Amino acid sequence: MSTDLLVFGPHPDDVEIGLGGTIARHTAAGDAVGLCDLTEAELSTNGTREQRRAEAGEAARVLGVRWRENLGWPDGGIAETPDMIRSAVGLIRRRRPRTIAIPYWDDRHPDHVAASRVLRTAAFRSGLRRYETGADPWQPDWICYYFINDSVTPSFVVDVSAHYQRKRDALDCYRSQFQSSGAGAAVTRLNAPTFRQLIESRDAQFGALAGVAFAEGLIVREPIVRAGLLKHAP
Repeated sequence: MSTDLLVFGPHPDDVEIGLGGTIARHTAAGDAVGLCDLTEAELSTNGTREQRRAEAGEAARVLGVRWRENLGWPDGGIAETPDMIRSAVGLIRRRRPRTIAIPYWDDRHPDHVAASRVLRTAAFRSGLRRYETGADPWQPDWICYYFINDSVTPSFVVDVSAHYQRKRDALDCYRSQFQSSGAGAAVTRLNAPTFRQLIESRDAQFGALAGVAFAEGLIVREPIVRAGLLKHAP
């Protein structure tokens, strides 16, 4: 099975926070998009494993992705261990993505930083012929890094203006995280009204800088090749 775009998230809701609009844009274009959550977010202040799993499934349907998997890594315990690397390599080789999107390597959440490091290693080892997993080697064309919390000047942005409502709808699926009205719900950074405002203001700022309503920013490590200096050249 081949995949056009594979987006990894340390916890359910991370891919929606960082790339929900871009995912929706790709699925609307007919691209095969898959999502992989690394943990079940079992250390979250609010919500159970079962709730988080159901919310992730609902959000996946809203975004129109082909599939969503969870690797079951320990929340708060993501580390560059042989087992976790092999687990991610196995998924990459099985799903054969053209592009992989992973969290940006500098973030306030330790799991996001650790996930970026492990996934970069896994993407490299996936292409090594002598790294044995029982599946053929696979080298993605491109690795892009997206922002969950902190952000810097992006290498490029994706105009998601026409798809932004689907990002909002996908985030709304995570009621255990972004709503504080449930029985016994504790007040957190995520369910404060300012958190959704923070996400939208970031995407609006990237959009305003690019001359559109909303955009999501990404970082790449290598130079981006263009045909020339004309702004709209392919």
